[in-house]
Amino acid sequence: MNAPNPAPLLDVWCELQCPDCRSALDDVRALRERYGDRVEIRLRHFPLDKHKHSFAGAQAAEEAFTQGKGWPFVEAVLGRVEEFDRKGEPFLVEVAGELGLDAEEFDTALVDGRHILIVDADQAEGQVIGVTGTPTYEIGGEILHGGKSQEGLRERIEEIADRLLAASEQG
Repeated sequence: MNAPNPAPLLDVWCELQCPDCRSALDDVRALRERYGDRVEIRLRHFPLDKHKHSFAGAQAAEEAFTQGKGWPFVEAVLGRVEEFDRKGEPFLVEVAGELGLDAEEFDTALVDGRHILIVDADQAEGQVIGVTGTPTYEIGGEILHGGKSQEGLRERIEEIADRLLAASEQG
């Protein structure tokens, strides 16, 4: 008996201090609702130098995923990106507490750097495949740049996802 084909993978290259990523959230949310677990949507980190708190934000997102509330944390921080700009790292710990996460552990994770290797690896992989800004999507070997305009991107991702799903159901 053959093992079932794995779900298609959609990588969303993002950074939590990026206003364009906030507008991309609606698309990501819609894609999660449409496909459920038939498409694996994975947050990938691409902190940009122009945003001084983005590397801490990426580490904090990893800690949120470790504590089981990654997407709610990402959505909460991106929803208040201006406040994150203003307050910096303490804001990340504040949001963690609001979501019922272990805020003390969050603070420790930011200090001890336990998630730095994951963030560095994501950033390096992003550079290799041609990510230059956020949001950027990768699905089925195709790179789709969000940047200033999300126009038509969700439809394109859905076309690719539907094609991959159809192929896996036949295979």
